[in-house]
Amino acid sequence: MASAALLAGFAEELGQSTGDVLTGTNLAPETLRDAQASVTAEQELAVVRNLVRRHPDRDPGVLGVQVGTRYHATSYGIWGYAVTSCATVRDAVELALRYVELTYVFCLPQLHTAGPLAELRCRDDDVPADVRAFLVARDVAAIVTLVREQAGSELHPTALSLRVPDPGDRAPYRAALGVDPEFGDRTRITFPHAVLDRPMPQASEHTLAWCERQCREVLDAQRRGTGVVTRVRRALADTGPGAGMTRIAAALSMTERTLRRRLAAEGVNYRDLVDEVRRGQAEELLADETLTVEQIAHRLGYSEPSSFLHAFARWHGMPPREFRRRTGSARPTGAR
Repeated sequence: MASAALLAGFAEELGQSTGDVLTGTNLAPETLRDAQASVTAEQELAVVRNLVRRHPDRDPGVLGVQVGTRYHATSYGIWGYAVTSCATVRDAVELALRYVELTYVFCLPQLHTAGPLAELRCRDDDVPADVRAFLVARDVAAIVTLVREQAGSELHPTALSLRVPDPGDRAPYRAALGVDPEFGDRTRITFPHAVLDRPMPQASEHTLAWCERQCREVLDAQRRGTGVVTRVRRALADTGPGAGMTRIAAALSMTERTLRRRLAAEGVNYRDLVDEVRRGQAEELLADETLTVEQIAHRLGYSEPSSFLHAFARWHGMPPREFRRRTGSARPTGAR
């Protein structure tokens, strides 16, 4: 819940109400203060979308980099304390990546050390196009902030590239990241190999052992708790989101009644999962300029294109053609 609360606080500073930024998330404002509560990736994406849409006059990447500097080690709970307790930066990076599922990142980092410089390459292909600039900038700013605070305030990347449209004014990025970034088709943070051997100032072998055990337990519980939801998402992606619940239940070797009960136990509604998968696939299919709206609607299992148009407007507040134009995911040939 910490990340959603942080985003909501940032939005409030921009003049947006908490209720507005939580629209469509099924989260109540008071839930943001519940330290035991958690949110799904889809709920956090909804918060980000509400924030970005409410401020169309602001660069999403700049908003992302500004909020990213607010993610400190304590923002991540036990994961943050485990990272802080590592002996070296290398140990910290390896542990951080080992338990990355416990963080809020959408752009998954991978460490590469074979070249003349070490690199953290961030995979952002699965990040929805309409919020990619915000999340790329946020996640990279959060990574740089964490490293700088834990391993030395004077540390700066040798180079940094972001898969974000060039904003023209790079000053906000320079102020937050300590370097003038490049803007292109990939996201990576480059730094000398020697940084990895740098000792962590708050290293503690005993604290690390305790924290890592807690990380394993939390991650195991998290994976158990989302097992059925994950399997349903995969089944819907494989068979098509238009498949009925009976067919999906059969694919998972259970009855429809059992599937409904197990989803309810995890606080998830089957129809919401269908909606989520359709939304993600719609964004991907719109990147293919050869597909018309009618073809996309058919692939997503809609009986009528109008039903798809209505659903898309509910998701994004705009028709598919406008989405294509704004995100630059494809030229608007064949779109409506």
